[in-house]
Amino acid sequence: MLSFVVAISNNNVIGLDNKIPWYLPDDLKKFKEITTGKTKTMIMGRKTFESLPQILPDRQHVVLTRDKNYKVDDNRVTIVNNEEDLEKYIKDEKEYFVIGGEEIFSLLFPYTNKMYITEIDADIPGDTFFLKYDEKDWKVVELKKGKIDEDNKYEHLFKTLERK
Repeated sequence: MLSFVVAISNNNVIGLDNKIPWYLPDDLKKFKEITTGKTKTMIMGRKTFESLPQILPDRQHVVLTRDKNYKVDDNRVTIVNNEEDLEKYIKDEKEYFVIGGEEIFSLLFPYTNKMYITEIDADIPGDTFFLKYDEKDWKVVELKKGKIDEDNKYEHLFKTLERK
C-alpha cells in the first residue's frame, strides 16, 4: 500500500532548487513520526534521495531512478529502475511512504491509497509542485492544526486523506 507524505504551500509548491523552501520544525517532527521505524520504508526519486542530508536513520530507503548504473553502498538503500521491481511495493499490504519528488508523486498517484499532507498557509516561491487532485475522491480521516511559534512561522494544518 502506498501513502504519500508531503508538505504543500497554498500555491502547490513542494520544492525549490532540490530543497524544501521553508523551515517548519513541526512538519519535520510529523514526517519523522510517520516514517520512522525499523520496519518502515520510504520510496523516493533519486533527486529527493540526493537532497537528504544523510541516509535517514531507522527506516529503509527505496530510490527510483532511470540510471541503471546508480549505486548506493548501504544496506538501508534499495535501487529500483524498472516497473516490475516497483510492483511489489504497490501490491503489498504493508504501508510504504512515498516522499517525492514531483515526478514520483505523479507516477505513483494512481496507486496511492492515503496521503499525509501538511498544508502550509503561505504562497512560497518554488520550481517543484504537487500534482492537482480532486478532493472529492478523498475523505479526511484526520485534521490537526500545527503549532505556530518563533521556529514555526507559517500557519499549517496536518491532514490525512484516504481514497474513497
